[in-house]
Amino acid sequence: MRLQRWRHAVEWLGVGVVVAATLTGCGGGDGGDGPGAGPAVAVTVEEVHPAPVPNLVELPGRVEAIRSVQVRARADGIVERQLFVEGTDIAADAPLFQIDRRDLSAQLQQAKAALAAAQAARGHAASMRARLASLVQRKAVSVQEFEAAESALRQADAAVLESRAALDRAQLQLDHAIVRSPIAGRVGRALVSEGALVSAGGATLLTQVDQLDPVFVVFHPSNAVMSNLERAIADGRIKLDDSRRLSVTVLLDDGQPYARQGYVEFSEKAVDPATGSRTLRARFDNPQRQLLPGQFVRGIIAAGTLREGFSVPERAVTIGDDEASVMTVDREGIAMRRPVTLAGQAEGRWVVQSGLAAGERVVIDGWHKIQPGQRVDAQPAQAKPAQAKKLP
Repeated sequence: MRLQRWRHAVEWLGVGVVVAATLTGCGGGDGGDGPGAGPAVAVTVEEVHPAPVPNLVELPGRVEAIRSVQVRARADGIVERQLFVEGTDIAADAPLFQIDRRDLSAQLQQAKAALAAAQAARGHAASMRARLASLVQRKAVSVQEFEAAESALRQADAAVLESRAALDRAQLQLDHAIVRSPIAGRVGRALVSEGALVSAGGATLLTQVDQLDPVFVVFHPSNAVMSNLERAIADGRIKLDDSRRLSVTVLLDDGQPYARQGYVEFSEKAVDPATGSRTLRARFDNPQRQLLPGQFVRGIIAAGTLREGFSVPERAVTIGDDEASVMTVDREGIAMRRPVTLAGQAEGRWVVQSGLAAGERVVIDGWHKIQPGQRVDAQPAQAKPAQAKKLP
């Protein structure tokens, strides 16, 4: 009996050895599917070293229409028709809405009748004064009666003027039955529909028109930043254009520079006591309507050169919704993701404001093939420091 049990134990031990060997051959040992398993992926890296780079001042800002008009009702009535297509460009004085004209036309006719009555009364008063003027000279009537006739004539003249003003107002109200755009620009959505009752007294809002070319970008830098910029301009470290204007570059939502340079048109000389900031306004041509009112952008102002700054090629940077990042490789050959703060572009390279240190190796080619924690085969590339003389 004991011998039989011993045989069974030996048989199960043999099965365990076979299973363990099988698992080891299938990769179930220490060289499993971890991040460093398998052959290392070849990537190209550039070692970061301090070098002269543009000193780029980054300012968050918002786009504003150069002119924005809220179109409101200036006549009372029912909206009959909408005369424009929402979201399109329109010319100045373009018709937008048609308000029911019937009541306004009746008021105009009533004003014309009132003017005619006032003119008739004035004619009668004028004839009475002329008749009494000849009689008072012969002393056929009293001076008091003549003065009363003169007073009646002056009152009739005033009544004519009042009636004519009422007629002009009625005509103006009728003209306002067709609501027109006061400026050229892009019209927004209609805020009322056909059949809606609008009021001049209530100033009913009908739609909005924004002039989008050119546009303003408004920044609110701190007073310290503004003072540094003003000193840099005075010292000649910031170069102005031929018209003595400060140039500005903006970066769009995706981090790409806007194709057209802007210039500072206005800077506030007073400091906001609540925030300690000042207002800086730049003007940009916007023929393609890429910049829209309310859009968040980042402005870049070149303020000279940093002697020891960092930069990386554009292709090495990944720009997400919340932050920008690069892939770095440590001395053991392990890839790591590193968030960075960017400060603008120069000659195909991003100037890095923070996030990198001297001597770190940044992946410039092949980063899309690796994951953080993965072992890589880092091949060095020739670094090309950014130059301060050209900006996007």
